[in-house]
Order: sequence, then C-alpha cells, then structure tokens
Amino acid sequence: MTNTPKHDRPDRRPDCVTEVRIGNTVLIVSGYFKQDTTATAADKMMKVLEAEARAGQNTPHTA
Repeated sequence: MTNTPKHDRPDRRPDCVTEVRIGNTVLIVSGYFKQDTTATAADKMMKVLEAEARAGQNTPHTA
C-alpha cells in the first residue's frame, strides 16, 4: 500500500495510532481528530449512547 500525502493541508503527526496483530499480519491505523472542534470525546460518546437508547425503544434487541 502506498502512502499518498494530501497536498492541501500541512503534514502533522497522527493523534492516535493503533496496532493490531492478526496472525503474521500487523495492521497500523492512524487517527486524526478535527483540530478546531468544541465537542469532546465524552460529548460524542453521549450522542452515540442517546441514539442507541432511542433506537432500542423502537426495535427489540436480540442477542
């Protein structure tokens, strides 16, 4: 896989890097967060949980 940089924005280090090993393969995922955001990770997770709670009221959950 090739790494093609974006030319319309400055280079910066990733905000998070995760390595996952599956057998003999190592997957490396780099994550970037929006720099000028006002919402925190906790705010975003709360929105996800609220949406899941609303969806759970409409449809039965089966495991």
